[in-house]
Amino acid sequence: MTTILVTGGTGTLGRHVTELLRADGHEVRVLSRHAQPYAVDLREGGPGLDAAVAGVDTIVHCASTPRGGDERAAEHLIGAARKAGVGHLVYISIVGVDRVPFGYYRSKLAVERLVEESGLGWTVLRATQFHDLLFQVLEALSKVPVMLLPAGVSDQPVEVAEVAARLAELAAGAPAGRVDDMAGPEVRTFESLARAYLGAAGKRRALVNVPLWGAAYRAFRAGGHLAPQLAVGKGTFEEYLARRARR
Repeated sequence: MTTILVTGGTGTLGRHVTELLRADGHEVRVLSRHAQPYAVDLREGGPGLDAAVAGVDTIVHCASTPRGGDERAAEHLIGAARKAGVGHLVYISIVGVDRVPFGYYRSKLAVERLVEESGLGWTVLRATQFHDLLFQVLEALSKVPVMLLPAGVSDQPVEVAEVAARLAELAAGAPAGRVDDMAGPEVRTFESLARAYLGAAGKRRALVNVPLWGAAYRAFRAGGHLAPQLAVGKGTFEEYLARRARR
């Protein structure tokens, strides 16, 4: 079996990937800002990063933040991977990063290009938004009596464990370049997802669809972040909500 480094290995996606790879018999190192022995801030790089990648066969790059710094982090990671002779870099991106002019999406697209031009063997998987993120958004919107929703916007959430399984499969294989996107089983209006959330949470809120403005909103409204032809995910948002309620 191989030695695999998972960046962001304590996060929503990374911890699932780590568990699956270890269950499959791989030696897995977890890199995050606070996880010893590989506590590294990728935006800063340094000797700790070199130690983390030494002797690694494959890197699964899950670490990411909408607060900025992803490109600098990727540059540091790629530089260390080159020096260590890493054979395969797997990167998780987002469906629509090349179609939606949203700041975080632009950053993810820039990292894709860094990976592609790295000189390393590489694989890039794009996925739609996770159920977990959608839940957090709806929970925040429901803190007031009237939930304001982006008018005309749909979503296609996917189960994070399913994306993790695909990433683990790709990490165990040879570099594959840009693979098929992975999307959830249903394209749903934001209003229908909000109603599902409210029902599961036992909340009553008025829903108001609000038209927004700007190029990013127009692209979201046009479905640039969706992949209905690649609806390979199985778990629905209602199933996610039921499972969360049981916990």
